[in-house]
Amino acid sequence: MLGDSKAFSGFAVDDVERARTFYTDVLGLDVSVDAEMGFIRLALAGGGSVMIYPKSDFTPATYTVLNFPVPDVTATVRALAGRGVQFTRYDGFGQDEDGIARGPQGPAIAWFSDPAGNIMSVIETADDANAS
Repeated sequence: MLGDSKAFSGFAVDDVERARTFYTDVLGLDVSVDAEMGFIRLALAGGGSVMIYPKSDFTPATYTVLNFPVPDVTATVRALAGRGVQFTRYDGFGQDEDGIARGPQGPAIAWFSDPAGNIMSVIETADDANAS
């Protein structure tokens, strides 16, 4: 029934302008602003998008809200760190000096947060999911 729907995801932040600056200037994403509605939209590879909206009683989720598949997680982590992104360390994941978890449970992955505290990841893929 919904197989042809152009679904999109969304999550909240406490400050839309601060989020816009981070997603544009730090992550290098294409961000559009809907000033009338008060939200921003991230344009993603493959035609997808994510809506980010303000919420006055915002509390960040305790789980990953957005994953970025990349072909080389080490290069991506180092490039983002060079732009000021700090990577989160979690107990039990055996992360390396760059904050990347590598192990038998899955692909190489590193987590970081946006200025509102929403958890994101860069996750290594065998094929570049951004090319599809």
